[in-house]
Amino acid sequence: MKSMMMLALTTIALAAAGTAVAQDQSALAKSSGCLNCHDVDAKKMGPSYKSVAAKYKGKADAEATLVTAITTAKGHPAVKASPDDVKTLVKWVLSM
Repeated sequence: MKSMMMLALTTIALAAAGTAVAQDQSALAKSSGCLNCHDVDAKKMGPSYKSVAAKYKGKADAEATLVTAITTAKGHPAVKASPDDVKTLVKWVLSM
């Protein structure tokens, strides 16, 4: 009984942590100006994050390809996010 309670609490804690990380990434995307052109679910000026994730799913070089395109402004407008923030956001998008 005690182990079931610990398992339940651990599951709740992990779910809450995942939600907090997603909120942090969403806030980072907003502060970096990404949400001016992109949305998680809907196409705006740029593709939705979910469609980007689907396009690159299973591609080993997806993260490197996207980071390079975004940070070098080749195929993507210049961004104000730092290279580390771009990497963080790309990982978040690809996890969708």
